[in-house]
Amino acid sequence: MTSKTALVTGAGRAAGLGFAVARRLAELDHHVVLTARDFSAVEPLAERLRRDGHAATALRLDLSDRAGMDAAADHLTRTFGHLDVLINNASAMPDFRTLSALDADMDAVRSALDVSVVGPWALTQAMLPLLTAAPAARIVNVSSLAAQQIATGLDLGAPLRSPAYSMAKYLLNALTGVLARALADTPILVNAVDPGSTATHPERDDADDRPAAESAHDIVRAATLGADGPTGQLFSREHTLP
Repeated sequence: MTSKTALVTGAGRAAGLGFAVARRLAELDHHVVLTARDFSAVEPLAERLRRDGHAATALRLDLSDRAGMDAAADHLTRTFGHLDVLINNASAMPDFRTLSALDADMDAVRSALDVSVVGPWALTQAMLPLLTAAPAARIVNVSSLAAQQIATGLDLGAPLRSPAYSMAKYLLNALTGVLARALADTPILVNAVDPGSTATHPERDDADDRPAAESAHDIVRAATLGADGPTGQLFSREHTLP
């Protein structure tokens, strides 16, 4: 019987990284809770996993709606009583074609920050009683190489592509360390993973990028770390988990 539970945000696309992560966790005997803003998108994917013999549930979850997060937490409390894994995977790149911070649209900036920073922060707060009820919960924030554009600063030597998205992922990395420090006296480990360029958008001609199932493997490793695993770290293909 499945005893571990995992919630994955941004899991509403069959080709997406969130669904690949959910599938891998389900294969490792987690009851996966797939979430997205559009329930009609995520329920068929949960049904697909159930047809394959896995335990899966779909929930509507909007990362800009704190009341909705609290309602989701109440539902999980009644259904499972704990949460072993929280994957903050949902993302938004509203400024794909923008090449300078000076040209950034502030509505795009707010959108990116809501999804990649404020949303994961608020969701962690909402799910904290469930995470602390688990023996040793894991939180994984899905980062991006784009964050390094901000970290590089004056040495970037190239246009700053997608400044809103890049800044949001940079701040998500910082949030990872902040949460890890806040939870240092608990068994909960908090890490970020940059999976690299991943083939999740066929319409963008990304077939040469890393397969979603391969990128999901790195995220799931961070989600299943042992008690002696690291916390507050950013892992990537160049800086892999031990």
